[in-house]
Amino acid sequence: MAIFRYKARSQRGDTVTGEVEASSADAVAGQLLNSGITPIDISERAPKKEFLGNLKKQLNSAKPNMDELILFCRQMYTLNKAGVPIIRGLAGLAETTRNQVLVNTIENMRQELEAGRDLSSSMNQHPKIFTQLMVSMIRVGESTGQLDDAFLQLSKYLERDRDTRNQIKAALRYPSFVLVAISIAIVIVNIFVIPAFATVFAGMKMDLPWQTQALIGTSDFFVAYWRYMLGALVVLIFWVRYYINTEEGHYRWDKLKLRLPLAGSIILRATLSRFARTFAMTARSGVPLIQALSVVSRAVDNDYVADKVLSIRTGIERGDSLTRTAVATNMFTPLVIQMLSVGEETGAVDDMLDEVASYYEREVDYDVKNISSAIEPILIVGIGILVLILALGIFLPMWDMTSMASR
Repeated sequence: MAIFRYKARSQRGDTVTGEVEASSADAVAGQLLNSGITPIDISERAPKKEFLGNLKKQLNSAKPNMDELILFCRQMYTLNKAGVPIIRGLAGLAETTRNQVLVNTIENMRQELEAGRDLSSSMNQHPKIFTQLMVSMIRVGESTGQLDDAFLQLSKYLERDRDTRNQIKAALRYPSFVLVAISIAIVIVNIFVIPAFATVFAGMKMDLPWQTQALIGTSDFFVAYWRYMLGALVVLIFWVRYYINTEEGHYRWDKLKLRLPLAGSIILRATLSRFARTFAMTARSGVPLIQALSVVSRAVDNDYVADKVLSIRTGIERGDSLTRTAVATNMFTPLVIQMLSVGEETGAVDDMLDEVASYYEREVDYDVKNISSAIEPILIVGIGILVLILALGIFLPMWDMTSMASR
């Protein structure tokens, strides 16, 4: 619907102007004639350029985040639990959802359903919004008649995954800030502070201690080549980002993350927790084992671990047991292997993996809360060494100058 401006004459011949909302100029003319008014000119009003409105539209055009997907799953669970038809439920969600990309996706899903597709197939048309895990869970929910339970399990899984990611980011935020601050301080000291002292020491023509000579040499290097260093740093950042976005680079980065000091162990256990929780969900929902492993490999969010999961699938296709193929990957901890072995023997792999996921979630939660206390001593020692070098390099010559002056 658009806004049209019109100019017309009444039955008495008076000029009448105004605006009306309609689908076309012909519809406006029809409305005016039905009212006894003869149209003279009808033109569509140009839309007003509103900065805030355009800004809001741009903000809402971003890909939906984890919170919006969790809300979507929760709302779909509530609607299905209440017995609301899916098409009507999607129409209602499209009106209340704020993210424009998700609104368009929901509208497209509703149209697909009206055309005869099922919900999982319509979701599969939007791989950038809905992961294969979500599509597989919904497909199982549709086939078993437990669609509401599938959405509930997905919402809980996404909530746990979001909380784990946020905890790891929060734990690494403080050390990252400290390291950036130290780097900036080193650059400022080398470019602006030490050259001033170097000028004073050069005028005294005295023998300088090795600490001072090292500081002056480092400062001279920074002053002479800081532009090239800055350019090299920018190029390195862009190259690393480009390389990580490649298939090989992303695989190597995911492998490296699991071996980082302090944080690597936490990331590994969080990934294993995601693997166990996802595997348990798919197994409990009745997804075939080979298909479940394919879904899990895409859900762990780590290419290195995903490759190991796919190797398990390959081993099972050859006829090996789940436990033996898991041992062959050399990635899983003894706890996971033991739980898989017990689960295979008892036929309760899903329950055993749920226990594994809960155990690792508790461990990750505990370590994330204490990672700052583990990193702080290392940062303090590093800052102390830098301060000691600066102090010796600057104050030792000043003490010598004071001794010479006192004589």
